[in-house]
Amino acid sequence: MNEVFVDTSAWVALVDTNELNHKAAAGVYESLLKNSRLVTTNLVLAETHTTLMRRVNSRVAFAFIENTTSSGRIQIVYSNRGIEEEALRVLRKYADHPISYVDAASFAVMSGRSIRDAFCYDKHFVVAGFNAVGMTGSR
Repeated sequence: MNEVFVDTSAWVALVDTNELNHKAAAGVYESLLKNSRLVTTNLVLAETHTTLMRRVNSRVAFAFIENTTSSGRIQIVYSNRGIEEEALRVLRKYADHPISYVDAASFAVMSGRSIRDAFCYDKHFVVAGFNAVGMTGSR
């Protein structure tokens, strides 16, 4: 089964009903659940939780963590030394772009698992050579 990486930008769009891409994200997510294995990282979950606490509230943020971590359909990759060393290499390579550490670690996981598609609304995945599923104008 094809693996698709899920970024913070997609998780937030799915959960935050005020997010611009909310409706589109719900449709993409439904399709991906049927046809792909979803992969994310503990770093992405932490970033999403923090974002949802700030934008929505702590109850919604906690529900997101509970639902995601208990889902049998989402594989969570936990950061380790190898991922973090690769993330630093990615940050050096793309030093002229404002790529976050979480994104750099995501790219490391994706490369390590040969994942080409990311469910995201973040242009940095395209800059790094990945396909941005759900984003209009993605490659």
